[in-house]
Amino acid sequence: MTRWSSFVVARPKLVLAATVLLVLLGGAWGSGVFDRLSLGGYTDPGSESARVERLIEGAFGRQTPDLAVTYHARPGSTIDDLGPEVAAHLARIDPGVLADTPLSYWSAPPQAKEFLRSTDGTEGLVVLSLSGDENTRISAYHDLRPLLVIDGTAAEFSGFSAAANAFNEVSESDLLRAEAVSFPILLLLLLVIFGGLVGAAVPLCVGGLAILGALGALRVISYFTEVSAFSVNIASLVGLGMSIDYGLFVVTRFREELRSGAGTDDAVRRTLATAGRTVGFSALLLVCGFVGMLVFPQAIVRSFAYGGMAAIAIAAVLTLSALPAALVLLGPRINSLTWRRGVVERGEDRAHRFWGGVAERVMRRPVPIATAIVAALLVLAAPLAGASLGDLDHTGLPAGHPLRVAVDDLAADFPLANNGATLVLQDSDGKAPPPAATAEFFAATAAVAGVQRVVPVGATDTFVAIRAVFDDADRTAGAMATAAALRDLPTPDGTEKMLGGVNALTADGLDAMGARLPWMIGIMVAVTFVLMLLAFRSVVLPLKAIAMATLSLAASFGVLTWIFEDGHGADFLGVTPGPLPATMVVLIIAVVFGLSTDYEIFLLSRMVEAHDAGASTEEAVRIGTAHTGRIVTAAAALLIVVTGAFTLSELTMMRFIGLGMIIALLIDATVIRMMLVPALVKLMGEANWWAPGFLARKPATPGPSDRPKPSPQQGIPIQS
Repeated sequence: MTRWSSFVVARPKLVLAATVLLVLLGGAWGSGVFDRLSLGGYTDPGSESARVERLIEGAFGRQTPDLAVTYHARPGSTIDDLGPEVAAHLARIDPGVLADTPLSYWSAPPQAKEFLRSTDGTEGLVVLSLSGDENTRISAYHDLRPLLVIDGTAAEFSGFSAAANAFNEVSESDLLRAEAVSFPILLLLLLVIFGGLVGAAVPLCVGGLAILGALGALRVISYFTEVSAFSVNIASLVGLGMSIDYGLFVVTRFREELRSGAGTDDAVRRTLATAGRTVGFSALLLVCGFVGMLVFPQAIVRSFAYGGMAAIAIAAVLTLSALPAALVLLGPRINSLTWRRGVVERGEDRAHRFWGGVAERVMRRPVPIATAIVAALLVLAAPLAGASLGDLDHTGLPAGHPLRVAVDDLAADFPLANNGATLVLQDSDGKAPPPAATAEFFAATAAVAGVQRVVPVGATDTFVAIRAVFDDADRTAGAMATAAALRDLPTPDGTEKMLGGVNALTADGLDAMGARLPWMIGIMVAVTFVLMLLAFRSVVLPLKAIAMATLSLAASFGVLTWIFEDGHGADFLGVTPGPLPATMVVLIIAVVFGLSTDYEIFLLSRMVEAHDAGASTEEAVRIGTAHTGRIVTAAAALLIVVTGAFTLSELTMMRFIGLGMIIALLIDATVIRMMLVPALVKLMGEANWWAPGFLARKPATPGPSDRPKPSPQQGIPIQS
């Protein structure tokens, strides 16, 4: 870092121009990533149900419907009168888009008509199975919908492709609205926090550049693997949030060095040697933490990791290159364009006195304060014991959304038109089972509670396939219970079965998430411990950081469970109570755990720096809290604005993210970081700094500017 800081100080214009130009060029090229992003990625391609889908598709063509269209009879006519028009519109579809001939009430054989006619006889159904992979089938919806609209006839569209498009479209519009709302508020808050326009604009500019740079990185990744469209949302959220965090930390330290009497060049060198080192380490820790998300088989979850890692890496690079170069050029003018003379200095002094005072009061009574906080957080975490994971379904859309209405109407009016489950039976030697075994299995399947009827799909030399029609609509609690019962159904001696269909795909996806979630958490914990151990040369501090992050997550998810699953306040928020969306749970765990350790690093780095300079444990806590309290709480407040705008969304999953982040940040940045951590560090005393001999810290040396470090007593300004 010493050589790099000297290079930046010597050539600030070159560093700034080269960095910004590269990012802008990368962002311009990266804008092409939108044509390469996937709209799918929801299923586990290695699951049993996915293997059934591939087996059935290879033998008989794709059987699982992707799109369902319900046509209503015109006033004064019957549903049968629509037959010629429906056939004409279906004929307009490119056959290459379809995996099989559309199944229509008007053209189906007599035994299938009852599945495709509503109970009151006024509606008819068309079911289409599309060709290609998941992303292709979802994308095809935009071209198919206009071809299937009949003038003067009400039509409702449902099915997986229609649902995925609905979620993607609403989330895109919600993201634009969230950014439009949050950016002006962010700028206003940054003006208040920094006290001037120049200081406020710097982190915001870094955030915008980080988002652009992340687009270029995502386009590179898209050439090697599937990248979901949601990765851009995550890159925007994380890139802006971390850029502001890092910008706050670096600019605040630069101002502090200037106030202590250092010249601009020395202040930049000292800032990079301290705050810059912390930012680099924090970014490495967060990127490694997001690596844990790569264990999941679903492409959409891995894409969260791609977006997060790209945004964090670009934000860190900009913070350690373009930002210090800009500080060299600005110098004391970083405090310019304020609304009152001296407002920057007075604000810093007030923050130091306030947070230093909080730390002192906490350390006077560490035991009762720590006990009360831990007890309160455990109470908040209690509802988590009854939490369950679920998948995104139509109930996550607004109550009046056309897709949600269509799915509800389909379940009510066409009770037999569900996908149910597809079962494949074969001998243990890989051949088709004998007729007697097939008949026995057919009867056993029909006897399972929740199965309306069983129909044959087809047979080959290696297997027999049957379809179970459920009493309940697909992906409801009843349908999932029936699918679970079929999975446990014994098979005739010498045979084996596999379960497929929409409900089995959903269940297998949730099982994969649940099975791999401990691996993700284990990777995050291990990386955090090892990197913090090496950075702080302490065994206790990393363990405490992990414990604090775990406690923060538990309390946050306890509150989310109480609201979104138990239903307290669900009506006020306009959400339908149900299991926690698994993909969003994974995302919040990764982001909140990363932010928790990030804030912990900011706080502990100043404590360790003060302790290495000769301060006692209590003095180190006071100095560290005083110097970072304003940074941590301000960073949390700004990120609350960014993520809080998501609560304006009409999607349950977006409100889940927004509210979850607000709760987690409020708990973590204030109660845990500014009160519980100082209390625990005080209680642990000198044990905080213990490490094995080979990791023991070396005595502190003067900084690059050869200027002595401030003494502990000088760490907090006394007057402006």
